[in-house]
Amino acid sequence: MNRIKFIGIISGTIGLVGTTTYLLSDRTNLVRADVQQAEDNHKTLKPDEKEILFLASLAPSGHNTQPWFVRYLEPYHWIIGNDKSKWLPAVDPTQRETMLSIGAFLQNLEYAAGSFGYACDWKLLATTNQDDRVMEVKLSKTASPNNFDITKITSRRTVRSNFLNDLLKQEDITYLVDSEPEFIHYLPNTSKESKFIDEQTIAANRLQSYRDPAQQELADWIRFSSRDADKYRDGLTTAGMEITGIPGWVVRNSYDKDNVMTKDFRERGIDNIQKEVSESAGWILITSQDNSVAALLETGRRMERLFLKVRERNIAIHPMTQILEEPSIRAKFDRFSFRATKPTKTSSKG
Repeated sequence: MNRIKFIGIISGTIGLVGTTTYLLSDRTNLVRADVQQAEDNHKTLKPDEKEILFLASLAPSGHNTQPWFVRYLEPYHWIIGNDKSKWLPAVDPTQRETMLSIGAFLQNLEYAAGSFGYACDWKLLATTNQDDRVMEVKLSKTASPNNFDITKITSRRTVRSNFLNDLLKQEDITYLVDSEPEFIHYLPNTSKESKFIDEQTIAANRLQSYRDPAQQELADWIRFSSRDADKYRDGLTTAGMEITGIPGWVVRNSYDKDNVMTKDFRERGIDNIQKEVSESAGWILITSQDNSVAALLETGRRMERLFLKVRERNIAIHPMTQILEEPSIRAKFDRFSFRATKPTKTSSKG
């Protein structure tokens, strides 16, 4: 049997099976709007505390591991911690990206608390990226609630397809960058820096895809079925990876971790990256003052502030960190004319 005929038969079989068993299977992609807050049987948290922490938990993180925990001390007084079970040692051995993710969580928490009329009093506890206790926070009522639109938190998403190559408009650049021009840098796709990052990102993704510990780590965090996505409430879902329709149904009902380790899966991932970097307006670099815990947390906050701005400008954004995760590529990047903490692909969205 030749390959073309085999694919044709398999495709036909999938279509036939799908029409007869779809109602008995994992029918739809689980998306963020489907996930409700977990029941608090002990009724420890007050309603607005629960809502604030739920909104904070919608922060981005590598592989959506959500590497934070909250230790309750008393009403409106918590410790934000570093959950070691959610680390990604294969791609983030120093927990640099963990700190960025926790910083994004802190930014969401502050925005959400402010929208409920609370001010946050922060106390940094961690001195290393590996410390369990990262930040202490106390919330107190304020006379002037912020006007932040919390729907920006619930609607934030990573976009992986249908990018445009149009350069960002100057007014959009001003809106996104000018608040912190020393830390946020737009590199248009016509610049040598953007082209360099394109090339090195593809190279880094190829290296990482064929580095088995990194690929296995990815496999461990993919939630193929909606049942697992709802059970664990973390990881990468088919909806989050934009695998929808019949292909999404097939993946949710037929794929497992072993598929992620195949050459075909790895090559398709690399092909997707090549397409993404070739179809964009360029890169936004988010830099940090240094690699201290305080600086990394602030950079994570800065990153989340940017992510929550883009949608209203009809701009798509996709964080890409592989260039900083592969040592040989990182060395090339460091020798170039800039240093970055978090490369982020950006594009107008069609």
